[in-house]
Amino acid sequence: MRIPFICGNWKMNKTVKEAQAFARELVLRLPSAIEREVALAPPFVSLYPVAALIKNSPLSLAAQNVHDQPHGAYTGEISAPMLADVGCKFVIVGHSERRTYFGEPNEWVNRKIKAVLASGMYPILCVGETLEEREKGLTFSVIRKQIKEGLQDIDMSGISRTVIAYEPVWAIGTGRTAEPAQAEEVHAFIRQEVETLTSRQVAEALKIIYGGSVNPHNISALMAETDIDGALIGGASLNLDDFLAIVLYE
Repeated sequence: MRIPFICGNWKMNKTVKEAQAFARELVLRLPSAIEREVALAPPFVSLYPVAALIKNSPLSLAAQNVHDQPHGAYTGEISAPMLADVGCKFVIVGHSERRTYFGEPNEWVNRKIKAVLASGMYPILCVGETLEEREKGLTFSVIRKQIKEGLQDIDMSGISRTVIAYEPVWAIGTGRTAEPAQAEEVHAFIRQEVETLTSRQVAEALKIIYGGSVNPHNISALMAETDIDGALIGGASLNLDDFLAIVLYE
């Protein structure tokens, strides 16, 4: 049975003090026994302070990005060993904003996933199509390419430790959300693609989560679908009440 996974991606929001206040209150209000995994992905500067506050709670720490090299003259970058050392369990890789605004190709995504795995963490591989690609009927071909190239030369053990997040680019931060049936169709396709790369056992155990304007009003319908195992939350993760409502969906 796949345990639901909810990750809040704060993107470039919240100061250190704001991040600490949020994490402190979330720990107080989150039930100690909860049958789902919950992670927070604050900006780099808040990783260590947040890690200290959630250390003895059910919460996990995630990073929003990573460099593929373990060290070196890469001004402004953060390595996987640094993230592991600060307490990260998950690292978001290949988010559409990284692909779009910073021109990150699948080759870079692949190298970053390998770096994350080598440091003992779990990558969250983001895949998804633009509105233009969807309207042209290219959704499946785009996602197939992102998965195959993103997971190239990664063994079954590494793939089994990877979370895949389906984030249709047209639904991120737009208020538009894929209908549950639309999202389920793509999630099922992703699971089939992973099976061709690994085995049915690995594919069935793999967590595939949805991201794209998820909120307290649509989370239950999304989670009712067979192949949707959780959510990568953007804007709604910045509001404590909204985030808790999503985490505690019924």
